[in-house]
Formats: sequence, C-alpha cells, structure tokens
Amino acid sequence: MIFAYNKQNVGDTLMVIVKNDENKDNAIEKKGDVARVQTTDGTTVAWNFFNVSEYLPIHGNGQVELSEKEIEILNEHLKLAGFEERLATDLSPKFVVGYVKTCVPHPDSDHLHITETEIDGGKTLQIVCGAPNIAAGQKVVVAKPGAMMPDGQMIWPGNLRGVDSFGMICSARELHLPNAPEKKGILVLAEDAKIGEKFEIGK
Repeated sequence: MIFAYNKQNVGDTLMVIVKNDENKDNAIEKKGDVARVQTTDGTTVAWNFFNVSEYLPIHGNGQVELSEKEIEILNEHLKLAGFEERLATDLSPKFVVGYVKTCVPHPDSDHLHITETEIDGGKTLQIVCGAPNIAAGQKVVVAKPGAMMPDGQMIWPGNLRGVDSFGMICSARELHLPNAPEKKGILVLAEDAKIGEKFEIGK
C-alpha cells in the first residue's frame, strides 16, 4: 500500500494505492470527500481522500509515511463516508538496507541476475537485478513492494523473463542521491551498514 501526496500538481488529495493496476476502465465511486477506485470485478485498487489537510497534517511530496493513529483517522473517514472497507496498517519502512545472500545468472538473460536478498525482520526476498556490479555479499538498498521511487515509479511484485521478483535493488541515481555516479550500477553500502535498517532517500 502506497500513500502519496503532491499538493502542487494534484491538490490537497491523499492518494492511497492499494494494488498495482493499469486498467483504464476502472470505476470510481465518490462519497463525500472520499473516492474509491475499483476494477470491473469489484477489486479496490486505490482511494482518494480529498481536502485531507483539513483533518490530517500531511508533510512531504511523493510517498509519505503515516502513523498508526493517522491511518485510524483515515479509516474513520471511510466509515463516516459510508464505506465498509478499511485500510490495513503497515508501518514497516519501504527502503531498507539489504544483504545479497546469493546471486546467480538468470537462465534466460545475458545480463540479469537472480538474488536472494535479506531485508528487515529477517525476511529474504527474491529480486531480479540487471546491474552489472551486483554480487553476493554486498550491502545494498532495497525498495520493497509498496515503495515509491523519487521519480514516481511504484514498486510491485513482478516477473522478469519468467522469474518472479519482489522489489528492486537501487542505484544512487534512482534514489536521487547527491553526486550520484553516471556509470550504471547499484549502490553498494559500507560493510558496517545494518541489515534491515531504514534507508532515507532523496525526494
């Protein structure tokens, strides 16, 4: 689930993206200051909370983080608007320090690699990576499913040439870090970086 806010370009609207969906035939149901976006089969893929700053202080541009209390406030507005669904609470960071445990060539590609990368909570994600400098034993930055990159790209589980991938191992340029090198390649962190620790990105 992605919380996104861009007052300058979108207005005072908090967008909550629940699922990855590129269908342009979705239906929109608006009740008061809340709108639900659903697919033709009735699956909710997003919510829009209009005039959100009237009841929720929003800081930042792009992906924003909400506290458990702030999500409760959004759920209360869903209830008041007459919607039965509620937003789930997930306070885990979306960008974390990862450790590449294994890295093997993709069987159907001359440049992709399949990694097993440890993240927060002791979890391990299978992530397909195309960076030329990816290797086992590295500390890296992982954008988990539900992350929004500084350029607006949203990270969801995907499939690259027949292999499932759950997240992205990031370069300094993708993270909008200052003085990022032009040369392609993922950002390799210092050996003392703590696995699972939140990584602060540029906006």
